[in-house]
Parts: sequence; C-alpha cells; structure tokens
Amino acid sequence: MKTASLNVLSLAIAGAVASSFSSAAFAVDGAEITEALTNGKAYADFRLRYEFVDQDNDLDNAKGMTLRSRLGYKTGEVSGFSAGIEFEDSRVVAGLDDYSDANGHHAGEKSVIADPETTELDQAYLQYKNDMVTAKVGRQVITMDNHRFVGHVGWRQDRQTFDGYSLKVTPMKNLSLDYAYLEQRNRIFGEDADLDSKDHLINASYQTPFGKVTGYAYLLEEDNRDETSVDTYGVRFSGKTDVSSDLKALYTLEYATQDFEKEGAADADADYMNLEAGAVFNGVTAKLGYEVLGSDDSNYGFSTPLATLHKFNGWADQFLGTPNEGLVDMSVTVSGKLAGLKLAAVYHEFEADDSSDNTDDLGSELDLLVSKKFSDNYSAGVKYAMYSAEDDANNGGKKLVDTDKAWLWVSAKF
Repeated sequence: MKTASLNVLSLAIAGAVASSFSSAAFAVDGAEITEALTNGKAYADFRLRYEFVDQDNDLDNAKGMTLRSRLGYKTGEVSGFSAGIEFEDSRVVAGLDDYSDANGHHAGEKSVIADPETTELDQAYLQYKNDMVTAKVGRQVITMDNHRFVGHVGWRQDRQTFDGYSLKVTPMKNLSLDYAYLEQRNRIFGEDADLDSKDHLINASYQTPFGKVTGYAYLLEEDNRDETSVDTYGVRFSGKTDVSSDLKALYTLEYATQDFEKEGAADADADYMNLEAGAVFNGVTAKLGYEVLGSDDSNYGFSTPLATLHKFNGWADQFLGTPNEGLVDMSVTVSGKLAGLKLAAVYHEFEADDSSDNTDDLGSELDLLVSKKFSDNYSAGVKYAMYSAEDDANNGGKKLVDTDKAWLWVSAKF
C-alpha cells in the first residue's frame, strides 16, 4: 500500500519537473525547435536469432527464428529539451515458429520461447537536461543498478519499457538521486499483457573510493490484477579494488526486505541477500556468488517483478518466478577474452531457502557463452544452457525437468 506522503512526493516532483520545463520553454523560439528536429539522430538496431528448447516432458521441442527490428529518432537539444521516439517489431523468419509464445500460440503443445510477434511503440518521451537534472516524461527505458530489481529485459525480442516519468538529480560529485513513477509496465509478451500500475522507484547512490553505496525503495502496485503490492527496501555495496598492477578484487554485498499484499490473500514478507567475491587477473574474471531469495514459511518467495530475470538464476529460465520455498543460488563464473572472442561459463547449484517435503534440492545448471564484436556495428554469438533437475523438485506446483536451451544470433546497429 502506498502512503499519502509518497503521493505528495510524486506530485511535488511532477510539479518541479513541469516548472523546469515551463521556465526553460520561454527561451525557445521556432527556429531553434526546427533546428533541433532536423539535426537529430536516426538509428536502427536489428537482431536475428535462432532459439532451441528441449525439455524432458510431454511438450514438443521448440524451435524459433525471429528478427527484432528497432527504429528510432532522437532530436537535438534546445534550451535543455530533447525528445525521442522508437518503434520495435518482432517477426518470425522463414516460417520457423514451432514454439509456444506464452500468449496462446501452440500452448500446451510445445515448449515456450517468449518472443511473440508484435509491433509496438517502444519509446516516446520528452526530456529536459541540465548540469544537475535529467527529467523524462513518457514511454521510456528505465534500469537501476544491476537490473536485479528494475531492468529492460533486453534479452527478449520485445524488451520491457515503462510509461511514466523519471528524474535523476546529481546535487554533488559522486551522489546520484533517482526517482520514477510508473503508470504502466510494458512487458515482454506484447501489448495485451501490459499492466497498469502505481509504482514508485527510489534509488540513491554514492560513489566512494572503494565502491558504490546504494539505498533503494521499490514500491510496486498493480492496478488491474487483484490490487497486488510488493514493497522492497534495500541497501547495496559493490566495487573493485586494485590489489596489484594486474590483479583487481571484486565484491558485492546486498540486503533487502520485502512486504507482499494481495487482495484476498494473506500478507507475507521475505528477505533478500546477495554476496559476491571475485578477482580479475590478466583479463580473466572469476567470481563466486551466493544469492538468497528468501521465503515466508514456504508460503511466499521473494519477488522481483520488474527485473531482467534472464540475467539471474540461470539462462534456462527455470526460476523466473521464485518458488514459495524461496531460492538459494550458489554460482561460479569464469569469463574473459581469447582471440577476439568473449567467453563465459557459469555453474549454478540451486536449493530451497525453506525446504518442504517436495522442494529442497532444486537442481543445477551450466551456462556457456561465446560472442564476438566485429566492429561497432556488428556482432554475433552462441549461448547454451543445460539445467539438470532433481527428482520431485517443483516451482509453484510445476514439476522441474531437465532442460536444454541454445541460441545463435547476429546483430547490427547503425
């Protein structure tokens, strides 16, 4: 539930942004507007991808070839103002649509590849920017920190954007204050799956010599589905330190607590913890991770509904929703470059935070990546995920099964 003080804060910020827009607008004349519109930048971004899914269940293997096209235009600036518009389209290529897109296509017959065919207005915003303040109103991409709580889900062909307004203030060196109010979540499943919301995102960070300290409050409320609210408060510290000329130490510590309310359901609360330690030596990065999405007595698992979820807990996407018993993810990551190739390998061991009779050991996963940039404009890659389930393990009542996924893609941007 959102407090009256937050609504007052939202209105005050909106008023301040509108006031800034209004005062700056007096300095704008028609010639400057024309110049800003004609001296902007057009851009294009294309990604052609093949995806394959094989699961040890009754569903047929999924195979899909899709092309994501993104076309946009950013105007020049005039008196701090600029604007942007962007369209995004995802199309099946060569008739290869042998998959369930999670919107009814081949539902119950084939495994899921969450890339429906769609054409959308991806972004459309007005921006005002000066040395201290950046404000945006409209449909826009918003990410915070490492995408764990707020991300754009750019891995899918229809990425996530938000309708609302955002404000970034840098009142002094190394200090950044971010606020956003979201009235609609434009999700990855096409317009029919978008959600009305009343979300407040608050993030404050300070860069120290040893890393960035961040405090945040993400107060989320769905407007069109059982009046569900998820309020999360947390702190994060992440950084790196030179140990020697060719060795850096990496570290992250994060803790958050969450309150969940839903009309007709019992309230719940759960905690989150993330610990990472690693090193970079001669260009090779090695990290150990320990992430806990806690449980409320096996009745509710810590949730991050705005996250770029594919980035976390394995690329096979078996834990896009946290089990009610919670999730503990112990991981080892090794990455680096060789002969111009980016290489990465990640191993996960999963278990429940609060074990039940049929949910304890939640399996393991190996993820592999090889990619290459050929220039600033072209890149290609291949990625593989192999999830190994344990007997009787389930997530939300759905039995977890052995799952293999593979991707091959090429991309170009101009």
